[in-house]
Amino acid sequence: MKQVAQSVRNGNLEIMEVPVSKPGANQVLVRTTASVLSAGTERATAEFSEKSLLGKALSRPDLVRQVLQKIKTDGIVSAAKASLSRLDMPLALGYSSAGVVIEVGNNITGVAVGDRVACAGMGYASHAETAAVPKNLFVKIPDGVSDEDAAFSTVGAIALQGLRMADLRLGEKVVVIGLGLIGLLTVQLLKASGCKVMGIDLEQAKVELAIDLGADTAATVGDSLLKAVEEFTQGRGADAVLVTAASSSNAPTELAGEISRHKGRVVFVGDVKMEIPRRTYYKKELDVRLSMSYGPGRYDHQYEEKGIDYPYAYVPFTEQRNMETFLYLVQEQKVTPAQLITHHFLLDEAQDAYKLIKGETKEHYLGVVFSYPKAPVLSRKVFLKASSSKQEGNLNVGLIGAGNYAKNMLLPIMKKMAKTGLVGIATSTGISGRHTGEKHGFSYCTTDYQELLNDANINAVIIATRHNTHADIVVQALAAGKHVFVEKPLAIHREELLRLEEAAKTAKQQVLVGFNRRFSPLAQKAKDFFQGRSQPLCMVYRINAGFIPGDHWTQDTSEGGGRIIGEVCHFIDFMQFMCDARPVSVSACGIQADGLSAEDHLSVNIRFADGSIGSIHYFANGDKAVAKEYIEIFGEGKVVQIDDFREGFFTDTGSTKQTGGRSQDKGQRTMLEVFHKAVTCGGPAPIPLTECIYTTLAAFCIIDSLRTGNTVPVTEN
Repeated sequence: MKQVAQSVRNGNLEIMEVPVSKPGANQVLVRTTASVLSAGTERATAEFSEKSLLGKALSRPDLVRQVLQKIKTDGIVSAAKASLSRLDMPLALGYSSAGVVIEVGNNITGVAVGDRVACAGMGYASHAETAAVPKNLFVKIPDGVSDEDAAFSTVGAIALQGLRMADLRLGEKVVVIGLGLIGLLTVQLLKASGCKVMGIDLEQAKVELAIDLGADTAATVGDSLLKAVEEFTQGRGADAVLVTAASSSNAPTELAGEISRHKGRVVFVGDVKMEIPRRTYYKKELDVRLSMSYGPGRYDHQYEEKGIDYPYAYVPFTEQRNMETFLYLVQEQKVTPAQLITHHFLLDEAQDAYKLIKGETKEHYLGVVFSYPKAPVLSRKVFLKASSSKQEGNLNVGLIGAGNYAKNMLLPIMKKMAKTGLVGIATSTGISGRHTGEKHGFSYCTTDYQELLNDANINAVIIATRHNTHADIVVQALAAGKHVFVEKPLAIHREELLRLEEAAKTAKQQVLVGFNRRFSPLAQKAKDFFQGRSQPLCMVYRINAGFIPGDHWTQDTSEGGGRIIGEVCHFIDFMQFMCDARPVSVSACGIQADGLSAEDHLSVNIRFADGSIGSIHYFANGDKAVAKEYIEIFGEGKVVQIDDFREGFFTDTGSTKQTGGRSQDKGQRTMLEVFHKAVTCGGPAPIPLTECIYTTLAAFCIIDSLRTGNTVPVTEN
């Protein structure tokens, strides 16, 4: 299918051929019939993308602050990779569309194939021939409402949320500053609410259109404006002012205060400079409010992606219900989006559409709509180059998932490995797969990982998806006869771990979990240093982990499993490797106070089968100026110290030898090379699967110990 995308790095606009998304359980797949180009948001995106790196930095100091914070927490190299990766990925444009349902996810009710729906959301309701849309971001289109009108529902919800924030009363006098698309929809919604309405804009044509759409009066910015407002409000000032303009100027903010009545409300809907003139706003005791996009639920991962609705009794108008309300008003002809349409474009004419909204054609515009007259090619696989036949003796890879770890670490290493072929890449979104696949030389991209499992040219899959999918995909890959490299963790629940263990019993393929630290040069040297020991080891592993917000997906117990399962497993594996014995019991305690989570701030004691003991101290409340990982290992009169896998200090008989330097090596490259050799040449598993299973079980037991306060035995039952 075709989709409009823009490079954030250089601003290049492209109509990409990408695979059709496979809808998740909480999504529907929609064939798009119309989508609205948001002049304000999308023009701003286009202009930002076309700036130089310096220009981007100057225009978005908030992003610069984020990068500086990431440098502070993760280091300059990690911050640079993350920033460049974000700039490198094309951006799906568009967020307001309509179409026809062609597939329904397993958890979706109340909608069927063939139903017409209006869709919302950046990254979902894009300018694309199809869209996979979560259940709280689409609504059924009422009878009598055209698809084109329905495509305005997201933009309409933005306007409607501004009214809700203004908390209006019948007969109040409201001024709308900025008569663009959202401003003119706001005018119509205000009239439908029983308000008296005045519109203000810089352009006379928009002022005239506002009056045609029902405004009681309207005026351009000029010398007579304040007099016009005074006449409209009978000298009292506006009860409410809705700022729907998009401007880098502070003039709309200053004007809103000047024309408001005492104790009036000023609601900011558009993206304007907000340097509040204190004297004006203070003397009138104005109530300043910001309207958050489409309404409650916006930017909430649980609501938008997981489909968890808010209780109606407490939040009657969410972003979805705002869309519904807007469409009912369209059905009753109290709002008429069709009157705002000035231009129609086919998707293939996207370049011309964006030249229009950027002002390059010097042509007046307002509502700009993309039309989709042809049924798209519904393929979940797109070839990027001529497919080559399977090369015997090669590692022929299928990559499932293309997050930052896969793009910034795994793929650069594999591209340089001899006898390695990158065959297919599977991602949830077509743009991501297409871009990453082309950049790294894959033969094809797909949105269905079963394509990789069914591909006879692929002998190994790399699983780099979100944690809750790992175990199931490993089981399916083994059943398909593929070798597996799976990024940690192996599983996030005991039940799926047991299923995986059962599947692996009869499989002949290799399974390697991405416990890379044991493959680092310093870990290998430490293991040799204690070779032939007769006494248990005492191990201390301190991690200055850094803060991760509670709403990040890795913290979600149903998706990421939390930081113990998702990251502490690394350190359990390292200790298991060092002492060559499985963990037999764990005891953990953590801090649960003042916003600190016990799973992010904890100490763990582990006893191993050979009598060795290990302590893991995992803290997220430190200063990242201190190195992330520091290890000490004691045994038989020897001590090893490893500082963030950069330097090692090996002490024996009073003499200390230092090795390493400034370069960090956590064993990523060696891990992949060992996996390559195991697959192509045979031999033992790089890490026995039993060890990976016990590491995972120990992570589960740490959580049990935190909850119960008891020492927990590490068993499979």
